[in-house]
Amino acid sequence: MVLSTVQNTERPGRLLNIEEARKKHGSRADFMVEMLQAGDPLADAVIVEINEFGKEAKQQLNQGLVAGLDSLDSPPPAVAAFLAQLETMPEWISHDQLAAGDVGDLSIPPQWTLLTSAGIQLVHVYASPSIAKLLVQTGSLTTMAPRRLVETGVWHEQAVLPGGLLRGAPGYVGTAQVRLLHARVRHTAMKHGWDHAEWGVPINQTDIARTWLDFTAVPFLAARKLGMVFTEDEQAARYRYWSYLGHLLGLDERFHRAVRSDDDAEVLLDLLDSTIHEPDENSRALTEAMLDANVAALTAGPLSMLDRATLRDLFNGLLRFYYGDRFADALRLPRAQSAGLIPLLGAVGAQSWQLQRSTPETAALALEQFTAIRAADAAAAMPDHTAYQTNISPQAHAA
Repeated sequence: MVLSTVQNTERPGRLLNIEEARKKHGSRADFMVEMLQAGDPLADAVIVEINEFGKEAKQQLNQGLVAGLDSLDSPPPAVAAFLAQLETMPEWISHDQLAAGDVGDLSIPPQWTLLTSAGIQLVHVYASPSIAKLLVQTGSLTTMAPRRLVETGVWHEQAVLPGGLLRGAPGYVGTAQVRLLHARVRHTAMKHGWDHAEWGVPINQTDIARTWLDFTAVPFLAARKLGMVFTEDEQAARYRYWSYLGHLLGLDERFHRAVRSDDDAEVLLDLLDSTIHEPDENSRALTEAMLDANVAALTAGPLSMLDRATLRDLFNGLLRFYYGDRFADALRLPRAQSAGLIPLLGAVGAQSWQLQRSTPETAALALEQFTAIRAADAAAAMPDHTAYQTNISPQAHAA
């Protein structure tokens, strides 16, 4: 199902190397350019409806997300259309797979998830100047980095846990709310002087695709570089699961349905990364705030045996190991004293992971244990009220 509609035909000034991208990626490059001007009509219409009808529309939306469209008597038309799309399960995903959760993600030991996910994937999100500009403009991540990190982490855990994306489950509801937050930010940015000619539509389809890859591909490419290699069937199952999350997020399926392996994901990442500028001041500010908040949280909790300077140096080393010196230098990350230890730590982690997978019984036991740990961590970290809940409220219209 294709949901996005092009809102403008101009080519944004942000684009780099487009001719080289066409030679390498063919028509996918032109599709990527087109999607810089595409938003999410269904979600955008819901925000307009909430602004118009206020509390009543929001109550109908919230009830529908949990109990389904059929539970509503006379829902507003945009809310009804939005819920109908969410509830239309594509034929390529099954109830059983959603009930099992993202098995690949859950099979990685939690201590490695802390390192390969929290730091590496978010740094890649912030490295895009267009995404960083919008995030800094909201004022939330540089001043409220700890809370935003918790919210992102809880959403991610709820989305990958068994049954998390079934209708009405926390991951399903949270993903829909994140999608509506994107629509709220898009609406507000376009009201307040967003430079459309330079950046395209705020939170456009191309930027959503890049962020989708930051959660489903980037941490696993990092894990692969550390020696944790998934089979082709395991990769295909992971991307099918995340294609469904892309469906819930309103991402045009022409981005995600062709991605069935980490190699496929790398090709799409190359297209998206090679056509944008290097990280800028906004990227650096967000990265610094995120790493500081992450280090503070981990040294106060699961990695309390490390001091902050040691853990920060370890993150610097991991980022340089995965992304390379040019990327790290663009973010002005210092050289890491622990750089030489990263391959050794990776080898130890990979050996342990391979032993965990040595028999079906040990793999099943590890999956059960890791899933329980991550479910407990997500429940303990759950904030009272998230930004994506607040930002779909009608009062956010004044922001």
